[in-house]
Amino acid sequence: MPRYIAFLRAINVGGHTVTMADLRRHFEALGHQQVETFIASGNVLFDSARKPATLEREIETALEAALGYAVATFIRTPAEVAAIAAYQPFGQGAVEKGQTLYITLLKASPDAAAQKRVLALRNAVDDFHFHGREFYWLRRGGHDSTKFSGGQFERLIKASATARNQNTFVRLAAKHG
Repeated sequence: MPRYIAFLRAINVGGHTVTMADLRRHFEALGHQQVETFIASGNVLFDSARKPATLEREIETALEAALGYAVATFIRTPAEVAAIAAYQPFGQGAVEKGQTLYITLLKASPDAAAQKRVLALRNAVDDFHFHGREFYWLRRGGHDSTKFSGGQFERLIKASATARNQNTFVRLAAKHG
């Protein structure tokens, strides 16, 4: 049976608190097997015979009913997570101390016009790169050094997304890739 990783938006941020035990129970109630969570930011590993697009819809519907708010869900395989972790959008060793690389998951690659709107915001602090269904954001400096945000990104591409630090993907790939 295929193994998947669900990346959930709005888990344990913005006042939406969900225990990992509850999250595992929700996934098990959907019939998924070998369910485990990875850090408390909405990353769930599980086995399922269903297709990723079907899984995304089913999980979103079930979690909205259980939690009372929409939870956009982005499914990737362990091989896809390993490829995301290994990808170097800004060149080998480009992320220096004091910088952060965020990887944002999308359901589909944004169209050229949406990508152009985002890429037009590049500056000395923020650099951006699209690659398939992922968006890479290199932020030079702390949170207060940028005006760019995930909400702004979603408005520009007109779609939901969820972001994680590169370290999350590296750790997931090392453990499950």
